[in-house]
Amino acid sequence: MKMIAAPARLPDGLRVYAIGDVHGCCGRLTALHAAIAADWRVAPASACAVVHLGDYVDRGPNSAGVLTLLDGKGPIPGAHRILLRGNHEVMMLEALAAGPGTAAEDFWLHNGGRATLASYGATDAALRLPRSHAALLEGLTTSWQAGGYLFVHAGINPRRPMDQQDEHDLLWIREPFLSWPMPLPAIVVHGHTPARRVEIRQHRIGIDTGAVAGGALTALVLEADGLRLLEA
Repeated sequence: MKMIAAPARLPDGLRVYAIGDVHGCCGRLTALHAAIAADWRVAPASACAVVHLGDYVDRGPNSAGVLTLLDGKGPIPGAHRILLRGNHEVMMLEALAAGPGTAAEDFWLHNGGRATLASYGATDAALRLPRSHAALLEGLTTSWQAGGYLFVHAGINPRRPMDQQDEHDLLWIREPFLSWPMPLPAIVVHGHTPARRVEIRQHRIGIDTGAVAGGALTALVLEADGLRLLEA
């Protein structure tokens, strides 16, 4: 895809690759990382950030493989890597902390957790994660900002100031954020709510294109005042 006008601007010399919800689709993520690496080789910028927007686990076939891939070096050596927390990572950690037979486990299993357990060869929340996977999940952050963009998993509460956002909203919100009719202090780049195509609005860019349901896994490429897409 050719570069088109973006609704905000990044600092000069910085390129950002933001990746939508993976949900255990390790093959798609591997292919998208390869596409990002190839894109960078063709035309590198002065600086690079690769931002994953969360929901790495659940529903898809290989959540364990996704976490192993994310625990590696990433598609671009030396790039700033940002791994954001999604609501599915929260459900998973809460279920594993609570253990088998608990409400937290039941909630997780009903939201795709069984597929994650199967990827580890386990059947319930007695699973003991590999140390590197546990450290990765515990170290996830909730947001990252660059230029005129704020990157979060789900969105923000548009009725609250930017410095007073609640973590639950950053991970779970849909409305009133999705249909908010006015500009916000930053363009919010988010996943969480799948759509058939990337959604570009005056206050947000949604890039969960439903990889686990047969759609593409999308990377939004931002540079200066332009944007384009990479897909797997």
